Amino acid sequence: MSEPIAFLGNLDPDEEADFLAALGAALPEETIRPFRTLTPDERATVRIAIVANPDPAEVALLPNLAWIQSLWAGVERLVRDLGPGTAPIVRLIDPELARTMAEAVLAWTYYLQRDMPAYRRQQETATWRQLAYRPPGEVRVGLLGLGALGSAAAARLVQAGFRVAAWTRAPKPVPAEVTAHSGPEGLPDLLAASDIAVCLLPLTEETRGLLDAGRFAAMRPGAALINFGRGAIVDTDALVAALDAGRISHAVLDVFSVEPLPPDSRLWRHPGVTVLPHISGPTTPGSAAAVVAGNVRAYRATGRIPAAVDVARGY
Repeated sequence: MSEPIAFLGNLDPDEEADFLAALGAALPEETIRPFRTLTPDERATVRIAIVANPDPAEVALLPNLAWIQSLWAGVERLVRDLGPGTAPIVRLIDPELARTMAEAVLAWTYYLQRDMPAYRRQQETATWRQLAYRPPGEVRVGLLGLGALGSAAAARLVQAGFRVAAWTRAPKPVPAEVTAHSGPEGLPDLLAASDIAVCLLPLTEETRGLLDAGRFAAMRPGAALINFGRGAIVDTDALVAALDAGRISHAVLDVFSVEPLPPDSRLWRHPGVTVLPHISGPTTPGSAAAVVAGNVRAYRATGRIPAAVDVARGY
């Protein structure tokens, strides 16, 4: 029998039970135990930890960790909280997560393409007025980020008939149907050409505050923003100023610097903002457990740690 795998996370009891059940079904040969149930001697034997926003103090009480498997795709908080010198962190790369994120990008792109915010405002004033229809082929969508999630989103958007461009921090191959932009000089070009900008970037030192007043000024007048990346990528004050000035027509925000979004945040009540409670790319216990099981079995068989996060880059 191998040493136990520790499960650490800041989840409510039902969420924890769901993940433990899914992991147990996917890895029946392993013993997966919540951290709190492990004795000090058992903690000293743990080589693998499966985590979901864990308490860093608890992780520190696992002195012989070989690697840490995150249940989330985003790991910037984990990298920050655990600090330098921690065991290698493996982020979740789940095809189902990519599918659900692409689905969300398409859904909220349709929301903006079909002028749903304007119709919502008309309903509030009992205004019956049909707006001109814009077919997808006349709407330019610019994706910021073209990793696993961005690539899946680009494919769905292209399939739906939208004109798609993508920006990456360094040049990389893109599908023939996608217009490529890269580097510092490429971002203003993408923003200027996009009717809807969709942020799917990870949070790093380079992307923190990336969408600031200067970048909003570079956007096509009347363009819209969807942020499904991380809240701190967007300068909230600059965004509100751009919305108030009419430079940006609407913002769909699913991620925030502080979550849950505080009740007194002006974003809740801003007429140009749609607030979502971090729902664009949920982790599905069953599919996540299958990915984790594959990583654990490969490690048991070979001793090789799965591809880990580059701590310096933050993802």
